[in-house]
Amino acid sequence: MLVNMQQILRDAEDGGYAIGCINTPNLETIRGVLAAAEEVNVPIIIDHAQVHDDEQGIKVEVVGPLMVEYAKAAKVPVCVHVDHGSDFSFILRCLRAGFSSVMYDLSALPYEQNVEKVKEFTEFAHKAGISVEAELGIMTLAMGEGWTHETIKSTYTDPQQAADFAERTGVDALAVCFGTAHGIYAEPPILDIPRVKAIREAMPDATRVVMHGGSGVDEEQIREAISAGVSKLNYYSYLGQAATNNMVEMLKGVGKDLQWHQSQEAQVDFIKAYAKHVLTVFKNDN
Repeated sequence: MLVNMQQILRDAEDGGYAIGCINTPNLETIRGVLAAAEEVNVPIIIDHAQVHDDEQGIKVEVVGPLMVEYAKAAKVPVCVHVDHGSDFSFILRCLRAGFSSVMYDLSALPYEQNVEKVKEFTEFAHKAGISVEAELGIMTLAMGEGWTHETIKSTYTDPQQAADFAERTGVDALAVCFGTAHGIYAEPPILDIPRVKAIREAMPDATRVVMHGGSGVDEEQIREAISAGVSKLNYYSYLGQAATNNMVEMLKGVGKDLQWHQSQEAQVDFIKAYAKHVLTVFKNDN
């Protein structure tokens, strides 16, 4: 069933677990991720990133309706979400495709502009039944130039600023920075778990804490982050890399006897198995 984020994130925090949010840039990933969520019996957020729309041939006008129709047919609650949407025209394209939730990421702007624009958008979105996520702090690329545990500390989200942002904008979820990064990590991340707890305690009850860059983080730190207050956990880079490696190994084994449609179905099965493990970790033993 198609839902927005508000209720499933509230239930997640009350239950001490996190909702997985996984990029689904193609049909194989959509099918694999949703099949995993149904078997683990957990709500799920599937999303389409603006960066993926920009870099690949499958645009939201094609993949978006597929995401929405598969969400409606799923046996578990599914939120169809915009990931890191900073271009308002892109967000409108997603909403026309039937998305139920938006991450309006204006974190690159000065703080007051971020607040003003996100507040305006949230008021509009809530009237339409659309849930809203924003970001506070600048999350770096994991393999970016000069990335170290020390250099990224300057990007960490301040708990009191997070509280001010959430109160003034009314967002449903806020992505914060506390040691994770996007992409494949140059070195194992070390999360500032006390900061997560401080952010959650400072923010209004109605705004949930989001962790981006979840893939590549060891399971123990993921569980600690969830217990400290993370209700939504984004995950994709390592799944995408693993699926690529799986395809390479499969091609080595079967060569020219493999048909394209067979390789696609094999990838669905691989993604399903991978996502099942990830979503089980996010349940945090619940």
